Amino acid sequence: MIRGVYIHIPFCHQICNYCDFNKVFFKNQPVDEYIESVGEELRMYAAEQPGRFDAVETIFLGGGTPTALSASQITRLLELIRMYIPQQQVVEFTSEANPDELSREKLEALLAGGVNRLSMGVQSFDQGLLQKIGRTHSNEHVYDTVRLAKEVGFTNISIDLMYGLPGQTMAQWEDTLEKAFALNLPHVSAYSLIVEPKTIFYIQYNKGKLHLPTEDLEADMYGRLMDEMERHGLHQYEISNFAQPGYDSIHNKIYWDNDEYAGFGAGAHGYVDGVRYSNHGPIKKYMEAVAAGEKPLVHEHTVTREERIEEQMFLGLRKTAGVTHTEFTRKFNEPMSELFADIIAEEVKNGRLEADADGVRLTRRGRFVGNEVFQQFLF
Repeated sequence: MIRGVYIHIPFCHQICNYCDFNKVFFKNQPVDEYIESVGEELRMYAAEQPGRFDAVETIFLGGGTPTALSASQITRLLELIRMYIPQQQVVEFTSEANPDELSREKLEALLAGGVNRLSMGVQSFDQGLLQKIGRTHSNEHVYDTVRLAKEVGFTNISIDLMYGLPGQTMAQWEDTLEKAFALNLPHVSAYSLIVEPKTIFYIQYNKGKLHLPTEDLEADMYGRLMDEMERHGLHQYEISNFAQPGYDSIHNKIYWDNDEYAGFGAGAHGYVDGVRYSNHGPIKKYMEAVAAGEKPLVHEHTVTREERIEEQMFLGLRKTAGVTHTEFTRKFNEPMSELFADIIAEEVKNGRLEADADGVRLTRRGRFVGNEVFQQFLF
């Protein structure tokens, strides 16, 4: 059952130094044709199995930057989505956004088209750090856009922050958190910088030109993040995500619950009927496949039972609530407490997991070394 839909918009007006997502510069790209191709891909999936989108609860526009589109392009994209995905069950419709690209006209187009949640890439409130990571917005853009979004009628607004940035100090991180809390938003995501291959930072790192905070400082930044979020009334519901009550990201929870979702657009990934798949990344290849009446697939993998169990553990343990015995047994007809008895006992002894009658979850200490804990549950 498809609970969520992800749609990839690969266009950007500026490429960030840390970004390894499928993206291209907006200029001279076939943007209008691409939007129609996404509509055609949606039509193909809908026609293949009538009613297959009837249970969709969430839609997520990611990128790239969906707000790189003009207001009229946004309107057309949302029109196509509504044409093929029934909206009666959709409770959360998110669009990623850049603070310096959101005009009143675009915000009104998003809201009119069904979008009810904004996820803005802020990353830092330090102008020097923003320049280092290749962002083009200013703090004023953030303040103005948040005010404008609220005026237009958005109540569910999230921002992304990053720590562990080149040369970043604890004082800079604390200042960013303070400015973020002053916005009084219901949701914040905060991620440590990961230097990914095929990024500008990766090239700089290999040349010895990227000076990152020490592991200890990065861990201290994460500790400060958790403390400050709690102090300001945003509960931690996942390793990197914090929300006021009722504002957890439903779409992202679909991923962490290891439930099924469909992905559309160039380079999009999906998980449908037990098969994980990905689309062609290059826009030309993606559009050519769709134009030929073919699904633009580049890779498909039927997930084995062992892989599903592994995913259930390492995705589920990202959530503060962890993995419940009830859900695990429902999915796999086997108790988690028997299958992983020794590992759970060892990790509890190490102070990285806690276990009780409901299930297992990371301790605060475990959140600092989540990947090490997750690896224990790989067959």
